[in-house]
Amino acid sequence: MKAESSDGRGRANGAEHGRDVETHRDARSAHAREVGRRLDEPRAVPLSVEPNAPIWTHDVSRPIATRDWRQRERARAAITALFGRPETRAFAVRYWDGVVDRALTGGSPPPAFTLVIRSPGALRRAFLTASELHMGEAYVRGDIEIEGNLEAAVELGEAVRARLASPAPLARAVRALLALPHDRAGEAAHERRPGLSRQGRRHSRRRDRAAVRSHYDVGNEFYSIWLDRDMVYSCAYFVTGAEDIDAAQHAKLDLLCRKLRLRPGERLLDIGCGWGGLIRHAARNYGVEALGITLSERQADVARERIHADGLDGRCRVAVCDYRDLDDAVPFDKVVSVGMFEHVGRSRLPGYFRAAARLTKPGGLFLNHGIVRLHALGTGVVARASRMVWHQGAFIQRYVFPDGELVPLADAVQCGEEAGLEARDVESLREHYALTLRHWVRRLEDARDAASALVGEQTYRVWRLYMAASAHAFASGRIGLAQVLFAKPDADGRVALPRTRADLFAPGAAALRVVPKGVTARVIPIR
Repeated sequence: MKAESSDGRGRANGAEHGRDVETHRDARSAHAREVGRRLDEPRAVPLSVEPNAPIWTHDVSRPIATRDWRQRERARAAITALFGRPETRAFAVRYWDGVVDRALTGGSPPPAFTLVIRSPGALRRAFLTASELHMGEAYVRGDIEIEGNLEAAVELGEAVRARLASPAPLARAVRALLALPHDRAGEAAHERRPGLSRQGRRHSRRRDRAAVRSHYDVGNEFYSIWLDRDMVYSCAYFVTGAEDIDAAQHAKLDLLCRKLRLRPGERLLDIGCGWGGLIRHAARNYGVEALGITLSERQADVARERIHADGLDGRCRVAVCDYRDLDDAVPFDKVVSVGMFEHVGRSRLPGYFRAAARLTKPGGLFLNHGIVRLHALGTGVVARASRMVWHQGAFIQRYVFPDGELVPLADAVQCGEEAGLEARDVESLREHYALTLRHWVRRLEDARDAASALVGEQTYRVWRLYMAASAHAFASGRIGLAQVLFAKPDADGRVALPRTRADLFAPGAAALRVVPKGVTARVIPIR
C-alpha cells in the first residue's frame, strides 16, 4: 500500500511539474509576442537624452515581416556606409516599410529634406555604381524620392563622391550594397532619352537644330505653367530680392534694353529669341524694329501670336533661322543674345562671335548674356578619370541640354575681341540666377499635377532636378551668369556709348516708355 501510494504521488507530482513547464513556456511565448508587438508599434521618442546630445530614432508605421526587417537593416547599413551615421546627417531617411531614421539634437532645426528609399533593390540600383548620371536617373525613375528641399538634397551627390574617393569607405559601401537584392523592375519602366549621334557632327547645323528642339519643344504649355507671363527662359533681375518672377523678368528685359542704349528707329537683332519676350518689350517701350531668330518652330509660333496680340506686327518679326545663315549685308544697330551661347560649344565660339560682329554695324553694340564656368576643369590624368567615372555633366547632356557646353568668361571675352569687338562692360548676375531658378522650381512643384499630365512624371522630375541642381551650382559659385557688352568701333574708333554707366541707373531710366508718336517702324526683311 505504501509503495502504491508513493508511486501515485510521484505520478501526480510529475504531471504537475509538466503543467508548470508548459505554462512557463506559454508565458514566455506570450511575452515574446507582446515584446514583438510593442516593437512594431509606432512610439514616441524623446528629442534628447541630455541637452544637445545627438540621438537617432526610427518610427514604424506598420508591422513588418522578418525578411523585410533584415532587408531594411541591410539598407540601413548601406546608407550609413554612403552618408555616415544618422547623428551626423542633416537629412532624414525613410525606408519602403515606413521606418524613418533621423538625427535629432536639442533645439536643432528639422531635416532639410527626407530621402525616401522605395525598395532594397532601388537603393542598390541608385548607388552601387554611384555617379551623377545614375543617381539622377534613380530619382527620375522613382527609385528614390526627395521630400522637402531638393536644392539641399543635391549635396548628396557631392557627399557620396567625396566619401567614395577613399578605398576603405568605397569597399564598405560596395559590400553593403551587394548584400541587397538585385532587381531591374525600376529600370524596365525607365525611359531614356535618345542621343543625337544620328543627327550629324556635334554643332553642325542639323544637330544644333535637333538639340535645341529636344529641349524647347517639350511643350509651350509646359513652360507656361512655371515661367513668367512673358515666358522669359533666362536669368531674371531682382532689384530688391522681394519681387515676384513677373516683375523680376520685366526688370531684366529693361536692363538689357538700357545696356544696349536702344533708341527709337534702331534695328535690333535677338539671336535665340525664345518666345519673343525681349523683342516685344524693346519694340513696345523703346520704338525699335526687332527681329528675333530661333531654331524652334513651337517657340516661333507662340512668339508670332503674341506679337500680333500686342499689335506689334509692323515692329517685330520672328524667323526660324540659324544665326550662321543670316545675311549681313544690312547689319543691325544693336545685337543681343540671351541664354543661347551655352549651346554654341567651345570649338564654335570664335565663329559665333565673328557672326555677331558681322551682324553688328560699325559703332554698334552686341550684348552677350550667358552662363559661364567659374572653375577650370583639371587637365591631369586623375582629374579626367574622376570626371569620366563620375559621369560629370552626363545627366544634363542626356536629359536636358544635349551638346551644351559652358566655357570660362575669359574665353568668351577673348573670342569676342579676336572677332573685332571691344569688351566695354561686364556684370555678373550669379545670385540673380539662383533666385530665378528657385522661383521656377517652386512654381513647377506647385503645378506638379498639371505638369505631369502634360509631359509625364519622368519629364517633370527631370526638370525639377535639373533646375534645383542648377540653383545649387549658382549659389555655391560653381557656375555664373555674365552679361558682357561688346562694342564694334567704327573707322574712327567711335561707339554708341556714353563715358559712364550713370545713365543705366538714373532716376526714371527704367522703362515703361511708349514709342514716340512720330516714330514709325517698317517691316524688317528676312534675308
